[in-house]
Amino acid sequence: EENGHQNKRLKGGAEEDAEDQSKKSPKRKIVLLMAYSGKGYHGMQRNVGSSQFKTIEDDLVSALVQSGCIPENHGEDMKKMSFQRCARTDKGVSAAGQIVSLKVRLIDDILEKINNHLPSHIRILGLKRVTGGFNSKNKCDARTYSYMLPTFAFAHKDHDVQEEVYRLDKETLDRVNKLLSCYKGTHNFHNFTSQKGPRDPSAKRYIMEMSCGEPFVRENMEFAVIQVKGQSFMMHQIRKMIGLVIAIVKGYAAESILERSWGEEKVDVPKAPGLGLVLERVHFEKYNRRFGNDGLHEPLEWTEEEEKIALFKEQYIYPTIINTEREEKSMANWLSTLPIHDFSSSAVEMQANNKNSKNSSDLEGSDGCGDDSD
Repeated sequence: EENGHQNKRLKGGAEEDAEDQSKKSPKRKIVLLMAYSGKGYHGMQRNVGSSQFKTIEDDLVSALVQSGCIPENHGEDMKKMSFQRCARTDKGVSAAGQIVSLKVRLIDDILEKINNHLPSHIRILGLKRVTGGFNSKNKCDARTYSYMLPTFAFAHKDHDVQEEVYRLDKETLDRVNKLLSCYKGTHNFHNFTSQKGPRDPSAKRYIMEMSCGEPFVRENMEFAVIQVKGQSFMMHQIRKMIGLVIAIVKGYAAESILERSWGEEKVDVPKAPGLGLVLERVHFEKYNRRFGNDGLHEPLEWTEEEEKIALFKEQYIYPTIINTEREEKSMANWLSTLPIHDFSSSAVEMQANNKNSKNSSDLEGSDGCGDDSD
């Protein structure tokens, strides 16, 4: 009987052994550290049953199935693997530190196998075991985004050259940072998203940090990077925060519009292009304090992966932003629309205008967590 059983097993060959091996591998709750260039994708979140709009998760789930980490039916119903993304990024938005939590079979060389089935502009850079009840969206304390833009976005409409030869001076950079710092603290951001009224409690958001770094030149064009850290963000919130500061610095809107935008009155806030937006990192401070040093779990920090993250940005994210800006002129084209905005209109006029022109891009997704921007 024993020999017969052995012979039967040998007949199946290597393929059957691999299948047996993956079935034997224990299922565990993990998080994956992801980096991706979002160009050509309709955001992060998968729309099961809709192949028309390709998302980052479509490619990720396909790689998880092909590598043997999850059974095929888990790919069709993502609840079966307790899948949760930390941030639901918009169409065209990239990430250097996205986190997803899910249950997988812990097969040998798991990262290498998943990456073998992913395109080069999507990489899994790290993996950590987490507690069984971990949910990457709910356990996240804060998110840090960056926004890379050509500095001619800050050129004054009346005094400065508007082209790529523009270089940002210290005085203008200081003014940009003074305006960005006004966002710090808790404000009512109902004017910085769609479908939220001024009295909706969820429109109040807490911003921890926001500033613009020193400019640098790439391929004869000067760029700067704005960083913002907040608890969570609503649909288009970051792009509108940056759009309004650009409108003020360029001389289209008065500084007083910032204070006005946090009041109950409806204010016309322009939305900067999605191209330069990158999810830099997500923060799990409370989780790390509770479980990071319990002897069973590691803290969700990625110091060892920092080099890989920096390399990915240099290889895939920055070149995409720079080349797309040069070819498609997304910032230059958007800047030409600023004179159309009415930065002093009353609430009544605004409502009338909104009814006449409902912008289809409001359906793109969310800058941040997506928990309240469905």
